[in-house]
Amino acid sequence: MWVKHSSAKELEVRGEPKNRDPDLTLLRPEHIAQLQHRNTIRLSMAPSLLVVEVVSLGELQRDRDYIGKRRQYGDRGIPEYWIVDPQRQQITILALQGAEYTEGHVYRGSDRLGSPTVSDPALTAN
Repeated sequence: MWVKHSSAKELEVRGEPKNRDPDLTLLRPEHIAQLQHRNTIRLSMAPSLLVVEVVSLGELQRDRDYIGKRRQYGDRGIPEYWIVDPQRQQITILALQGAEYTEGHVYRGSDRLGSPTVSDPALTAN
């Protein structure tokens, strides 16, 4: 199940800030019942399957998405992290190896996205 930013589903993470609010989150089936009583995926719960962040304008925001959130989501054990960068017109897909993400594959234009979690041949970087 995909959850949009407007659904106010937060992820509890280690470090500062203590919660992150991804632009999109792919939840596990067990999260549906757990989230009826709260809007936060707690550290005690299984991690989301995938998070997607859209990079905002500015160097501070870029560093937050490419460095800070990457560290926190990796530490949280989220298997896959997509960084959608409208300024660079690209999507970077990172897969978790241990507690860190491997260097991701960068997709541009009509490139078909290669995701271990989402298998939809129609998904492109456009």
